[in-house]
Amino acid sequence: MGGSGWKFGWGPQDDDDSIATIRHAVELGVNWVDTAAIYGLGHSEEVVGRAIKGLSPQPIIATKCSRRWDETGTPYGNLKRDSLRAECEASLKRLGVDAIDLYQIHWPNPDEAIEEGWSALADLVKEGKLRYIGVCNFNVAQLKRIQPIHPVASLQPPYSVLVRGVETELLPFCRENNIGVVAYSPMQKGLLTGKVTREWVQGLPGDDHRRRDPMFQDPQLSANLELVDGLRLIAQKYGKTVAQLSIAWVLRRPEVTAAIVGARRPSQIEETVAAGDWTLTQEDVKAIDQLLAKRASK
Repeated sequence: MGGSGWKFGWGPQDDDDSIATIRHAVELGVNWVDTAAIYGLGHSEEVVGRAIKGLSPQPIIATKCSRRWDETGTPYGNLKRDSLRAECEASLKRLGVDAIDLYQIHWPNPDEAIEEGWSALADLVKEGKLRYIGVCNFNVAQLKRIQPIHPVASLQPPYSVLVRGVETELLPFCRENNIGVVAYSPMQKGLLTGKVTREWVQGLPGDDHRRRDPMFQDPQLSANLELVDGLRLIAQKYGKTVAQLSIAWVLRRPEVTAAIVGARRPSQIEETVAAGDWTLTQEDVKAIDQLLAKRASK
């Protein structure tokens, strides 16, 4: 929903479609929205602010800080106290809210400043401008460094059938320390929706960052499309889609509080929201493991 015009854009997006999608998601029972200041260089937060205006009850709003941009629109990391306070004020204004429900450090960059950044967010909690604070893309060592300063409400890591690094250390640590896990990219930027073809990838707009993603290029693309064909057979047994299977697979872990699903149109939310009520069987999980082992061998 941040649209195009920045380094990690997803190509052109109609704001009215974005607003309709958020409002329809709320109608379907979705009770939270995740965004970030850097998405569209502030534009995504503005769209979310327009979408939630007048909604009652309002969904939980989660956004992020620490990624700034220069006059050319190039992102950079900043965890200085004054910078984060300024970011918070700007996000509050764009979102049109008095307090942000969940405010997250977007990246631990620069690493040596994470204590300063976390302390700044803790102060903003005391001032009532933030309700809870969390982090994204932190490792276990970094979580341990900031825990004594203020409780970490949540961690947002990448997690999907194709990206499983969090399973080794991060998920167990979060379970032991009562840290919620909000998984991002469970459909791996669209690869795990069942709608991606080689022709679809070739037709992506030039400013869609996925054109530069190795997962959307051979040799990985061929292996990923073959994996999706296998996932489709499992999903079809239940009358489900590959997208729903991919989300349900992420949610199977008890440590995972929620999974972020991107959408451009109301119809996409209608499809993916149903995954929240699907519990995979152990047989299905084993079948997916076999497909992944086959992909790894290639």
